[in-house]
Parts: sequence; C-alpha cells; structure tokens
Amino acid sequence: MNMIDDTGGKESSATRGAYMTLRDMILTGALPAGQKLKIEQLRGLLNTGASPVREALSLLTSDMLVERIDQRGFRAAPANKANFEEILALRCTLEDLALRQSIAAATPEWEEQLILIHHRMRKAVGQEVTIFEDAHKAFHMALLANSGSPMLERYCAQLYDLNIRYRNLAASGSKYQSRDIAAEHQEILDAAIQCDADRASACLLKHYRLTGEYLAREMDS
Repeated sequence: MNMIDDTGGKESSATRGAYMTLRDMILTGALPAGQKLKIEQLRGLLNTGASPVREALSLLTSDMLVERIDQRGFRAAPANKANFEEILALRCTLEDLALRQSIAAATPEWEEQLILIHHRMRKAVGQEVTIFEDAHKAFHMALLANSGSPMLERYCAQLYDLNIRYRNLAASGSKYQSRDIAAEHQEILDAAIQCDADRASACLLKHYRLTGEYLAREMDS
C-alpha cells in the first residue's frame, strides 16, 4: 500500500517538475514559439521519464502554451501579432471587470495586502528575472483578488501567462526600457487603494496598451 502511494507521489512530483520547467522555458523563450517538442529530447533535457514529460505537455496544452500537431506530437504554441492582439483585448476586457469588482468590494485587508505585494515587487527589481516575474504577477493578480469571481481571476491569470512571451520580446528593446514601469505600477496602486475605479482601470489598461503598441510595431518591422 505504501509502495503504491510512494510511487504515485514520485510520478506526480516528476510530472509537476517537468511541467514547471517546460512552462518556464516556453514563457521565457528558451523553447521558441512553434518549436517541435520531442519526448525523447525533453527526457534527456529534464532527466526524467517519458510519462512525466508527456503528461506535462498535455497539461501545457490545456494552458494553451503547447499545441498537439498530430496524434503523438507537440510543439510550443506559435506566437504572432493576431494572437497577441487577441490576448491583449481579452486581458483588457476581463481585468477591467475584475479590477472594478475588487475595488467595489474593497476592504482594509485587501488594501494592506495590495500595498505589501507592491512593496515586494519593488524590492524584486534588479534581482533574478524569475524572482521579479513572480513578484510582478503577484501584484497584478492581487489587484483582482478581491473580485469575488474565482473563475474570472483564473482566466486573467492564464491570459497573464500567455502574454508573458510577448512582453519578454517587447522588454528586449531600448524604447520599451525607457518607460517608467515603476511609475505606471504606482499609479495603478494609488488609484486602487483610493477606490477610484475609473482611474485605476484607465491606468491599468494604458499600462497594457503601451506594451501592446510597442510590440505591434516590433512585429511589423
């Protein structure tokens, strides 16, 4: 009985490890968009078995970060301007709704948590990319976390992840780097804790659309 449980636990752990590693590699571009993902190659890369790799790829397919290309094959989801624009439009629509719901139901506890998470994000600037990315996502999700709509928040989190590959591309340019991202975040925070839903939404959507406009130009060039 214990052996079965232990084996199941190890398999589950291996699948989760493969999932997290492959997810990070796709989001950061280490596995380029559209690249075919071969089980045997990934086994060697991850030093794990074929089953955890296959299960991880299936999970990533549900996340829309991986696509099936035939009965047994997979590839990293392609990236293109039309896909980015759809993601951006959905993010703006759904996060506007979630943010307004969060502000409408604002509590001192939510506001305090939001300020704390924003502080952690600011401290993460200049640290390893993964540390900042985790803190950055935590801030954006904290803005929505008081919405009272778990399904809506889940969709927003998924769209955030789908957007990361595109944002990483935009962040490589000097013009993108010239933006004062910290000031943009501060404006969003200030409006949210002042319960100014219109201003908070306007600041958030401007924050996203500035990146969107830059990336659209990059894809056209």
